[in-house]
Amino acid sequence: MTSSSDRAGAVDEVGVTRSYEIRTYGCQMNVHDSERLAGLLEDAGYVRAPEGSDGEADVVVFNTCAVRENADNKLYGNLGHLAPRKAGRPGMQIAVGGCLAQKDRDTIVKKAPWVDVVFGTHNIGKLPVLLERARVQEEAQVEIAESLEAFPSTLPTRRESAYAAWVSISVGCNNTCTFCIVPALRGKEKDRRPGDILAEIEALVAEGVSEITLLGQNVNAYGSDIGDREAFSKLLRACGKIEGLERVRFTSPHPRDFTDDVIAAMAETPNVMPQLHMPLQSGSDTVLKAMRRSYRQERYLGIIEKVRAAIPHAAISTDIIVGFPGETDEDFEQTLHVVREARFAQAFTFQYSKRPGTPAAEMDGQIPKKVVQERYERLVALQEEISWEENKKQVGRTLELMVAEGEGRKDDTTHRLSGRAPDNRLVHFTKPDQAVRPGDVVTVEITYAAPHHLLAEGPVLDVRRTRAGDAWEKRNAEKTGKPAQPTGVLLGLPKIGVPEPLPVAATGCGCD
Repeated sequence: MTSSSDRAGAVDEVGVTRSYEIRTYGCQMNVHDSERLAGLLEDAGYVRAPEGSDGEADVVVFNTCAVRENADNKLYGNLGHLAPRKAGRPGMQIAVGGCLAQKDRDTIVKKAPWVDVVFGTHNIGKLPVLLERARVQEEAQVEIAESLEAFPSTLPTRRESAYAAWVSISVGCNNTCTFCIVPALRGKEKDRRPGDILAEIEALVAEGVSEITLLGQNVNAYGSDIGDREAFSKLLRACGKIEGLERVRFTSPHPRDFTDDVIAAMAETPNVMPQLHMPLQSGSDTVLKAMRRSYRQERYLGIIEKVRAAIPHAAISTDIIVGFPGETDEDFEQTLHVVREARFAQAFTFQYSKRPGTPAAEMDGQIPKKVVQERYERLVALQEEISWEENKKQVGRTLELMVAEGEGRKDDTTHRLSGRAPDNRLVHFTKPDQAVRPGDVVTVEITYAAPHHLLAEGPVLDVRRTRAGDAWEKRNAEKTGKPAQPTGVLLGLPKIGVPEPLPVAATGCGCD
């Protein structure tokens, strides 16, 4: 429950409700945490600033990532940009949370003394209280919890989508990958009780959500904290019994924990989608050992073979790091070999960058930038070729698409709409005569394939209006006071496409 003191900070001296803006960096876990932060602020009486306000809100919150080498430089650059605005706007507040805040703590306030609040990954629920305390005491509040105070899913939420939702099943990670600092910042794995997860999903479905993504730092290790090695497969099967839940996805699993019972549950549960994101990181056994990854090439390809045998149309994606310290030309060739064998639908490829505080950052054999760039370009070219070949196999198939919002940047000019196939491929389709809404389901025939999307240029074969579409329409009508029209709000879901050479924010943290 929100106290009157919490709400007091959401109203300025002349009785005007204060606005907020949240800037999110990093992985899906941060995207989900930002939904919680938005829910907390709105529950405390704040209102969301208009899109594109760019620092004009009364409260600006940075939800940070510590994965990349230049993460702190980017944060302090953004904070410096806001400093003169804050100086000219009495009452404006700036808060910094997330993994970088957990890591740097007091350093943030020392380098940017105009920051009002610093909070960590374990106490996001304290943000409204810390903002109010900073306002009353007129001094920065730094509060970093060393362990989880409340599971994030118990907090209020402002979800970005009316029809698709993240559902966190665990937080933290028990792995010790040498390139990853996330376990040190998120802590050891802590699992939610299955009943609590299913209750949240059922509540979301009752609100109109028809697609959920189960979320965890190492999602298929779920159960290690509660002593049940088959807990994740049981959870998938239980999701299959929830009436009205049409699509179930999960991210990101770890090959070490990917067991046969999970493959069987995927194949035998109709609403679990034929899609798998399975981080590889490297195809070289030598590099995998240096990364402290507890599987080898043979084990990884064996999992892919089993998934394809059980789910022939499964689209498999991955994460790959190029240029890990000590990686030789032969090591890199082994990565290319796995890419050719696995035939990923897409790959999120990253040039290795030092993560401060990780063992890999201190390793000998750091690879020159020129060599890393050349390998990266070869990998991207190979994956581009494979993605296109795999997409061409979709031509002629009839697919059910869930209509998406904000996924097709050229839809207005091409007079198309966009949707996601069951395997999560992006499909642009001809706009039908009857109205369709995000969350509705259409049936189309694929007529053309590009490396990163599919086209259905013929007429839509069927339109099924859904409760999810009703929920989208209701939300947008309430927001605008007018009949709802599709707008470009992204879900934060992984996209198909070639990443930039040095992406600022990855779809995954690269630690799975």
